[in-house]
Amino acid sequence: MSISPLRLDGVVDYPAEFAAQYREKGYWIGQTHSALLDSAVSAHPDRPAVVDPRRTLTYAELSERVQAIAGAFAAEGLGRGDRVIVHMPNTVEYVEVVFALFEIGALPVFALAAHRSAEIRQFCTAATARGYVTVDKFGLTSYGDLATEIDTDFPDISTFVVPIGDESWATGPPLPRVERSLPSDVAFLQLSGGTTGTPKLIPRTHDDYLYSVRESARICDIDSSSVMLAVLPISHNFTMSSPGLLGMIAVGGCVVMSPDPSPDTCLRLVEEHAVTHAALVPPVLIAWLNSSALADRDISSLESVWVGGAKLPEEAARRVAPELGCALTQVFGMAEGLVNYTRIGDDDETVTTTQGRPISPDDEIRVVDDAGAPVADGAAGHLQTRGPYTIRGYYRAPEHNRKSFTADGFYATGDIVVRDPRGYLTVVGRSKDQINRGGEKIAPAMVENHLLAHHEIHDVSVVGIPDDALGERICAYVIRRDPESGMPTVSQLRAFLRAERQVAAYTIPDRFEFVTEFPTTSVGKIDKKSQGR
Repeated sequence: MSISPLRLDGVVDYPAEFAAQYREKGYWIGQTHSALLDSAVSAHPDRPAVVDPRRTLTYAELSERVQAIAGAFAAEGLGRGDRVIVHMPNTVEYVEVVFALFEIGALPVFALAAHRSAEIRQFCTAATARGYVTVDKFGLTSYGDLATEIDTDFPDISTFVVPIGDESWATGPPLPRVERSLPSDVAFLQLSGGTTGTPKLIPRTHDDYLYSVRESARICDIDSSSVMLAVLPISHNFTMSSPGLLGMIAVGGCVVMSPDPSPDTCLRLVEEHAVTHAALVPPVLIAWLNSSALADRDISSLESVWVGGAKLPEEAARRVAPELGCALTQVFGMAEGLVNYTRIGDDDETVTTTQGRPISPDDEIRVVDDAGAPVADGAAGHLQTRGPYTIRGYYRAPEHNRKSFTADGFYATGDIVVRDPRGYLTVVGRSKDQINRGGEKIAPAMVENHLLAHHEIHDVSVVGIPDDALGERICAYVIRRDPESGMPTVSQLRAFLRAERQVAAYTIPDRFEFVTEFPTTSVGKIDKKSQGR
């Protein structure tokens, strides 16, 4: 039975002439995510695919679980084109669920395990979700309570609470294997932090995303003997595709799920599972480098660490080889598309001081000044890009698209970069009003809106302040309604955000400053640049 291409209102397609070019050049090979897993199962059925503290699944066992869970989803009426929020931590169950959704032609919407009620509600609304999948409990967090809340307040959404380590929740007949997605279809929606606090959804097709995955695996030189430690949230674009979980599946490698990013946990797992590769953000790398556990663990299996999400300080980059005994690959990319890597064989100066060069010969890069005119190599400017795996627009977001995409289809990333004559990029800052806290992108407006809901706050301004470990921390400048009262206190505001507003912990300001007025620019706007110094 043949199926027609999936058409979703609000998706900006690649222009036909570009799509034809990308296929002709072999970037888009006509593969779906389900077919990616099928290929790995055929080639490596008995090799371990994914490991967590409770279970290890071979590729054959993973395939069986995927079909059983796909059957459970289909029995609840989920199917082709339905958006399903996936809100899960680093567990084997995450991989089973995501590939089961691919199997039925549904579109996962990748939330982070750290997200709480405020964010999940936004995602449900923005995606017009039909399903929500989470776990019962992980660590100290009860996700099942949130599932009950979603089930009550969103009657059109089917909720699924997956008991970690218990396969009995989906043991019905497996779904018959038929084609339910086309390579040109949108495969899933990722989240972009943006600057307004309203989530922007990033539509990625099977064709475009898997090209990035395959090239990432090639550039990073992984194969079926490779073992990746998933340290960062598994639903991050970095952890999924650069080369990530999907890159490991593409080559038949193994992914070991770390339940937390602490050096004690991670270095133990490296030793226990002979981990060869790990994707890290700079604060996690620095924590590894500074950990006393290094002296107690045999991490000689480690071949390289891939570091991205935020700019890596040169001093930390130079410590990797002598202190971890492995190579460093710098990664600079974005969920919207473009990914850059330093390459194996690059000289030390390139690896430690740049963020790499693009994956594809057809990644078009422009570095422009404030007026949009190109700047010379070696000069700082705004990064714009288009190519075979960079989106042409956000999902159902015409206003954002007018701001973020040029008339000729280049994505304005918001990064300030310097390009050298070889095409290597060095990130020197951000032009968008966005805080990058250790790789997590936080919209100041979102945090401000939550704080302004407090009845004792008159006004608030949230900025990023420099930090050696995280790149930036969050600082909230607060004007109280009654400056003489001393209320609210810092502890009260943190409790308010955590308990009443139910926001993700990483969005809660690291520092609060109580002021009576904000500095302003010459036109009367709040001078956030002055605040953030």
